[in-house]
Amino acid sequence: MADPRTPQERLVVEFFRVLSTGVLEDIRAAFHPDATWTVQCKGIPGEGSHGPRDYIVDQFLAPVRGLFIEGDPKTTIDNIASNGDLVMLETRGIGTLSDGRNYNNKYAWAVEVKDGKVFAIREYMDSYYVSQLFPAG
Repeated sequence: MADPRTPQERLVVEFFRVLSTGVLEDIRAAFHPDATWTVQCKGIPGEGSHGPRDYIVDQFLAPVRGLFIEGDPKTTIDNIASNGDLVMLETRGIGTLSDGRNYNNKYAWAVEVKDGKVFAIREYMDSYYVSQLFPAG
């Protein structure tokens, strides 16, 4: 796991720890009220921009987490770098889907911090991998 060096990096590492728990109310508390989460990949479940905070938690994250067994997926942070309130990460998401298939994807994230909360997330992943797990149609 990457070693956070700044307050913003520590906040984002803590956010991903909380995100991995799947406890939606704890996740909600980590977001700025005006937060946005943008999945930058096309043609996969959840693509596009989501916000604000309550929409992210209730309409985006809850259904995504429902694709997995309870408690999954877990995020492992491999690398972290930052410039002020912008934190960049490379991570792995690992878990078991509700139908028993394994999930193991690589991600890159741009996370903006504002007022001590997660304000904006831009998520990049191996979208081909996801499209193979969840074929359209």
